[in-house]
Amino acid sequence: MKIEELIKQTKFVSPLQKAILNLIYTYHWHVDQAAVLFKPFGITMQQFNVLRILRGKHPEFVPVGDVKAVMLDKNPDLTRLCDRLQEKGWIERETNSCNRRQVLLRIAKPGLELLEKMEPLLQQQAAEMNHLSAEEAELLSDLLDKLRG
Repeated sequence: MKIEELIKQTKFVSPLQKAILNLIYTYHWHVDQAAVLFKPFGITMQQFNVLRILRGKHPEFVPVGDVKAVMLDKNPDLTRLCDRLQEKGWIERETNSCNRRQVLLRIAKPGLELLEKMEPLLQQQAAEMNHLSAEEAELLSDLLDKLRG
């Protein structure tokens, strides 16, 4: 369905405004879709993002600052987010022995198992949303990179 129909607006200041509104609408649509998938697992999108980052560095410990630097959502309170992940047994946290102010994170075995359980559903959801060819997806990605300048 076209953005004009979804937000019941036919006139836009410019094609760029229409594209940005479409981008914002689509982002929120995607977040809603992800929330439905994540809810049965008791995980949020931000928590999933942290686990995904730590899985990529497994079995190493990673400084909190390094995780924050590559997170998709730069605003969450990472300390509280990590508290919740640790309470659920999905991550391990320790202090750097050389720099006691630096906190290190590592995905724990239950966190890896959770991601493994989620993977088939994530792949199924991606397949259901796959309305773009590989070339179109690459073009969209390139255009978004260009929009950010």
